[in-house]
Amino acid sequence: MLRFGLFGTGHWAAETHAAAIDAHPRAELAGVWGRDRDKAAALAGRHGVPVFDDVNALIEACDAIAVALPPDVQADIAVRAATAGRHLLVDKPLALSLTDADRVVAAAEASGVASVVFFTQRYHPNVTGFLAATAAAGGWQHARATMFASIYQPGNPYGNSQWRRDRGALWDIGPHALSLILPVLGRVSRVAAMDGPSGLVHLLLTHDGGATSTLSLTLDAPPEAVTRDFVFFGENGTEAVPPGDGDALSAFGTAIDQLLEEIDAGTRDHRCDVRFGREVVGVLNAAETARAEGRTVEL
Repeated sequence: MLRFGLFGTGHWAAETHAAAIDAHPRAELAGVWGRDRDKAAALAGRHGVPVFDDVNALIEACDAIAVALPPDVQADIAVRAATAGRHLLVDKPLALSLTDADRVVAAAEASGVASVVFFTQRYHPNVTGFLAATAAAGGWQHARATMFASIYQPGNPYGNSQWRRDRGALWDIGPHALSLILPVLGRVSRVAAMDGPSGLVHLLLTHDGGATSTLSLTLDAPPEAVTRDFVFFGENGTEAVPPGDGDALSAFGTAIDQLLEEIDAGTRDHRCDVRFGREVVGVLNAAETARAEGRTVEL
């Protein structure tokens, strides 16, 4: 059994991370740590595991960590866990700065631990199959991604998330969009960005080989305008990325499966490991600079 230390106590930690670990036949919760001890104790009590007051103590008690915390908090814990030889199942984005993302990658590579970053759509089998087939077909010249979310409506579990309010759609749902575009069009070499109303941010990316992509993202769309749309355009026409054929719980279970495969096989080449997570942070960081300075940024 792979013993997971869970770091985080919010809706995502409780309803996705903890629930999926508890349900997995080869995983178990070793304990819970959170910035709010009362919430951590309540979540730990739901699953009959200890609550931990100290980060390092929980790292010592587990084989792998699962993190559902703000990305800047996650990065520090991931470095400490990797340095201690614990495997990583971390959330997107990997960090809020390229410096912190590099620290996580360096720690994971130095210790040789396995790592998986949870870009939800990348763990739905039909989406994974679509991306592999589309990348193999080649000839793609452009991609369009539109993600209009509306998280500030009453009752939304993410509406009070301070880091989402501070960083907006670029850092929250931008990683999801990039996780679907990069496997097909390849590494990003140039980034331009522009802001719009209601927290909108628009990105124009150039990829290695010359293909381009556009991303339009917001967390504050009118409820009637909520949409998700990913389309590739190329020599053979257009292809739209299908919605995932499962929910977040099943996707997280698949992520656990794939982390176990990496551990069992001794391989460290997962397509969504911390190195890919760092690549995504690099694009987001460049986009932030492009927005602030009104120029195209080279990567």
